[in-house]
Amino acid sequence: MQTPLSHCTVLLDEAVDSLEVRPDGHYIDATFGRGGHSRLILSRLGAEGRLTGFDKDPQAVAVADALALADPRFSIRHEGFKFMAELPAACADGILMDLGVSSPQIDDPARGFSFRHDGPLDMRMDPSRGESVADWLAEAEIPQMAEVIRDYGEERFAQQIAKAIDRRRQERGPLRTTAELAEVVAGAVKTREPGKDPATRTFQALRIFINAELEELQQALSASLRVLRPGGRLVVISFHSLEDRIVKQFIAQHSKEVYDRRAPFAAPKPMALRSIERVMPGEREVAANPRARSAVMRVAERTDAEAP
Repeated sequence: MQTPLSHCTVLLDEAVDSLEVRPDGHYIDATFGRGGHSRLILSRLGAEGRLTGFDKDPQAVAVADALALADPRFSIRHEGFKFMAELPAACADGILMDLGVSSPQIDDPARGFSFRHDGPLDMRMDPSRGESVADWLAEAEIPQMAEVIRDYGEERFAQQIAKAIDRRRQERGPLRTTAELAEVVAGAVKTREPGKDPATRTFQALRIFINAELEELQQALSASLRVLRPGGRLVVISFHSLEDRIVKQFIAQHSKEVYDRRAPFAAPKPMALRSIERVMPGEREVAANPRARSAVMRVAERTDAEAP
């Protein structure tokens, strides 16, 4: 029997503490994953409390379905967290977003997220929907590939990698496995930071692109302003600079009064969020779970101002 792939939830206590869970509140775990944050939130809710989860990954939803059967206070929606926009306005006392890819996804070769395990070149959060990385790379032009790898992977050798993928397609046909892609990237990237695999940035870029992760994050953040009640908390954990930059700028944008330049003497529009804190994992957590080392958690509170 195959051993279930485990997941160590990053900043578990810090994130749930930051939500300031009320026993009768309604909370949203926007990225259920394997339910680490959800279970702790439920442990702090009373009989009248409610928790709504979102996740695109069918394997995560299967775990969530089991939890929903065991605990009627919890419900799961098999869709991305941008669909929070469909929830009623001001219905939530807190929203938690734990971004990126989970350990079970990375460690399962069949999902195609990791260059460390050979498997099909897929990388979709929901394998039942959309186009796989292999299918996209089979048709994409060199400028398209270079743009994606540069913009989403911050890879300075993006052009060389794109050209190498194209040569590989012409000589031996389309790339179909993670090992094939990692080999092509390694041949195109001549230098890399010590201890970092040459394929790291390219795999990150393709995963983010194929799942439209940054676009969905922006949509979900906008939805959070409408869904949160005044005093409700927004807690977001990101794992790379592209995500964190979006979250940081979003909170900063909505944490200041807005002046209408067309009406210079009008009162400013009050801020919709109040920035609370920025939290990093401690040394003990990073030592126990190296994947936590890049995590950044940002916390903000919804004010009683109208959403823009």
